[in-house]
Amino acid sequence: MTPIDGAYVRGALPARREDGHKGDFGKLLIVGGAVGFTGAPYLAARAAVRSGCGLAYLGVPRAIWAVEAAKCVGAMPFPLPDEDGLLSADAAAPALWKLRGCDVLALGPGLGQSDGVRATVNTLLWEADMPVVLDADGLNALARDLSALDARRGRVTILTPHDGELARLLNVPLPELLAQDRAEVARRFASEHGCVLVRKGHRTLVALPDGRVLENTCGGSALAKGGSGDVLTGVIASLLAQGADAERAAACGVWLHARAGDILGQRLTAYCVTPEDVADAGLPAAFAEVVS
Repeated sequence: MTPIDGAYVRGALPARREDGHKGDFGKLLIVGGAVGFTGAPYLAARAAVRSGCGLAYLGVPRAIWAVEAAKCVGAMPFPLPDEDGLLSADAAAPALWKLRGCDVLALGPGLGQSDGVRATVNTLLWEADMPVVLDADGLNALARDLSALDARRGRVTILTPHDGELARLLNVPLPELLAQDRAEVARRFASEHGCVLVRKGHRTLVALPDGRVLENTCGGSALAKGGSGDVLTGVIASLLAQGADAERAAACGVWLHARAGDILGQRLTAYCVTPEDVADAGLPAAFAEVVS
């Protein structure tokens, strides 16, 4: 396996012109959120902006739009049709309209689970021509039927499951999944479905469609908190929007996110680091290590 370390990231980050403007650094659409899950899309958007994305839009259920609008400063929230606080099937059409002006779609943070959410997720996966980062309840919406994922072969799709989400995607009990070789499972899934699989956990793996697997070399329990995965989604999607290919966006995002947690763990202890700390203070410190 190829190690993902600071040297790898230093050589793989997308170039950033000194005379560049916001239009040069990508436009990202994040679709997520539900009543009771307002933090997830906010964290993804905040991390995307912290990671250099030029413009970040945030499509959320109408019921929580005011909350996101009050929280977000660097990103631009807009309301989507909802039902009982979750996206309805009618949300797909306006999300696709907004997506026409964007370079990347991040789909899933805090969506919750319902028939409307599943319909929206699957429509966006089928219809979106640009790269997609699929996380959290976006993965759960896909788990019943992987045909929308298989139809994206040839288009960039990055999945970021933890072990529980991967077990649902594979339709196997979690103990059975954990008994198998971790890298081989990731390699097989990525190859069979033509996607990049980021298998989160200690020493996160990045499995590529061509059979290669990269292994992260840092990270610890400072990130073992709800919301950390949403930050990672924002970082990976941001790097894609800035022009990184799928391998580099996933690998650099994984390392920067983990390194950010390590840096803050040394300062604050692993007990006290929050996902918002990672986005606001950890990511700038991790980037500084590889761009100085």
